[in-house]
Amino acid sequence: MRTVLVDYDSGNLHSAQKAFERMAREEDAGEIVVSSRPEDVARADRVVLPGDGAFPACRRGLKGFGGLEEALLEAIGPRALPFLGICVGMQMLATTGREYEEVAGFGVVPGTVERIVPSDPALKVPHMGWNDLVVTEAHPVLDGVATGDHAYFVHSYQMIVDTPSDRLAHVEYGGDVTAIVARGNVVGTQFHPEKSQRTGLRLIANFLRWAP
Repeated sequence: MRTVLVDYDSGNLHSAQKAFERMAREEDAGEIVVSSRPEDVARADRVVLPGDGAFPACRRGLKGFGGLEEALLEAIGPRALPFLGICVGMQMLATTGREYEEVAGFGVVPGTVERIVPSDPALKVPHMGWNDLVVTEAHPVLDGVATGDHAYFVHSYQMIVDTPSDRLAHVEYGGDVTAIVARGNVVGTQFHPEKSQRTGLRLIANFLRWAP
């Protein structure tokens, strides 16, 4: 089995690569490949799309690699591979992003990406640091992950889903903030599982075993 972590110059993938390689060894889940080549995505058995920075920049960055976005959409749609989006990689699954400008997402998980506006003005944005998950929907990638488990966040925008059942978990930060979404063969985490210690490693292991 081959899991491809998509590299489109959206941030340092070193920690993500190490976390996925560790769990792939422990789960006997095949090889982890970091690549920006559409042909590698076309040969993948599962795909991970990370993303750091602003939504518009990540969308433009992805389009800058000829054929890569098309290979991703083929993996998500017709091939129906297990797919994990991380941080902005999750946000790009939405219909529309509204960070600085309105930009189309993949439209896989219907919804919009909106700025976090805490009810308490003392809470700073970006939302940065550890937060307790509130798990509201069951899913195979959450086996062994429960309400109260910690995850590490760095973001100013969140996904607002159109269908409540597409949101698996949130955190409280002056109101609830989306933490995990899923629909069909696609799952996304707003937090960084590779930086979320036990919780993140468990989610990665579950993803590597997941057969939608």
